[in-house]
Amino acid sequence: MPKSAKYKYLLIGSTEAYSGKSATVLGLSHLLQQKGLDLAYGKPLGTCLSKSSGTVIEQDVQLITAILNLPENRVAPTLVALNEISVQKRLCNEDTTDYRQSLTQKYLQMSVGDLVLLEGPGNLEEGSLYNLSLPQIAEAIDAAVLLVTRYQSLLSIESVLSAKQRLGKRLIGFVLNDVPAEQTQSVETTVRDFLEQQGIPVLGILPRNDLLRSVSVRELVHQLNAEVLCRRDRLDLMVESLAIGAMNVNAAVKYFRKRRNMAVVTGGDRVEIQQAALETSTQCLILTGQLPPPSFILNRAEELEIPILSVDLDTLTTVEIVDRAFGQVRVHEPIKVQCIRHLMAENFDIERLLHLLDFSPAAALP
Repeated sequence: MPKSAKYKYLLIGSTEAYSGKSATVLGLSHLLQQKGLDLAYGKPLGTCLSKSSGTVIEQDVQLITAILNLPENRVAPTLVALNEISVQKRLCNEDTTDYRQSLTQKYLQMSVGDLVLLEGPGNLEEGSLYNLSLPQIAEAIDAAVLLVTRYQSLLSIESVLSAKQRLGKRLIGFVLNDVPAEQTQSVETTVRDFLEQQGIPVLGILPRNDLLRSVSVRELVHQLNAEVLCRRDRLDLMVESLAIGAMNVNAAVKYFRKRRNMAVVTGGDRVEIQQAALETSTQCLILTGQLPPPSFILNRAEELEIPILSVDLDTLTTVEIVDRAFGQVRVHEPIKVQCIRHLMAENFDIERLLHLLDFSPAAALP
């Protein structure tokens, strides 16, 4: 059994939405469980909501609870759902709940085990309307903060410095996510050295991974409200890139051959483009204009096990929706869970985190 640590709550935050908080929680929790820690999990501010049997549920909480096999007493409640309805009620004084008090009452009194991992809001400001921003949560329950930032350029570091100013000593570590392979070496030296000098421990630099950035065909069906014309049994295929079939067939063939695991968006009347796409690394065809493909295209797609989707949208709108899906990828597929566990095991300093949380070396043993 670990000794009583300095912090019982570790809040996983980010400087902007879709930086990789949920993925970090999944990978980190696996490493901590391997070290023998008894974990609890919670997400005070709900943002990924869906309805099941008339009940609103937080998808990340449902997923992570199941993956970690946590008992009910190790799952902290989500206090508020961040959506238009809840914001409207708050602004009109229909909701006057003291959420800071709810947080301290429900979280500080729960059965916490050795460590509670909390997934924070999308950035440092989100949740302020409810007194549940990341700094407010950390202060209320005396939590340490692990910050995750998606790498865009060297300018991404400015947001980390700003967060350090606001969080102070509570910011005990930093993870830089989605770093392109060709920039990993310079980031490892330049960025790591600079942040360490600023008193920000760099616990992980995670390389860009095409699988983690991918979207399942099933998710595209959902986002596009598409009709599945064939191979409904293959909707778990993962799409890593998007191609638009708007050129002549010779140019299309060259274009398609340079890409892998793609979704091809083209008109329902572009039969030659559809044929070319099926013979390359295509995970699904998305046909616009609600024009059905000829039977030989459907037959070939059946043979190659490639789903064909039909959408009642123009090409531009379709591409915009698919692009947005890529920008908001989630880690709900089992293959992604395994991938992030591997990436974290290879690129995250779990021993240093345990030291920063003040767990004894004995606590790090199974």
